[in-house]
Amino acid sequence: MTQPIFLIGARGCGKTTIGQALTRACHFQFVDTDQVLQQRSGLSVADIVAAEGWQGFRARETETLMSVTAPGTVIATGGGIILAPVNREFMRQSGVVIYLNAPVPVLAGRLEAFPEADQRPTLTGKPISEEVADVLAQRDALYRETAHYVVDASTAPERVVTQILDVLHLATVS
Repeated sequence: MTQPIFLIGARGCGKTTIGQALTRACHFQFVDTDQVLQQRSGLSVADIVAAEGWQGFRARETETLMSVTAPGTVIATGGGIILAPVNREFMRQSGVVIYLNAPVPVLAGRLEAFPEADQRPTLTGKPISEEVADVLAQRDALYRETAHYVVDASTAPERVVTQILDVLHLATVS
């Protein structure tokens, strides 16, 4: 399989961590849309949102997604990439979409442990656990609608990668 693999899910679900490990397991290239977007613009996500609003950021996100999609690539996406119908359709048609699903306490715990405020600006201004619960309640159906596969991302990264390889029927190559 050389189709791109898109990793979607809420902030803190492990898209970057899992993406890097999955890349090593299947010898693909790894791309993080938020990192590419920040490198190209020279601005953090928070700075882009402050200057252009979420709408400006989302437009840049769509452009980045489409420009980095290539065969043999694992693509870690921003948590809100599924908000745009064009992105959901593009990912489903262009590759395999995997929803890294984890419960609110796991996501909140990870975000509290690694806040990265410049890369993860608050979406609601609420405490992390409330924000994660609110955002996941709004987005879970979109993640599920977009995904070809839903994987439990609350376990150790190696287990998550094994689950993904299993659903994709890929053997790990050492």
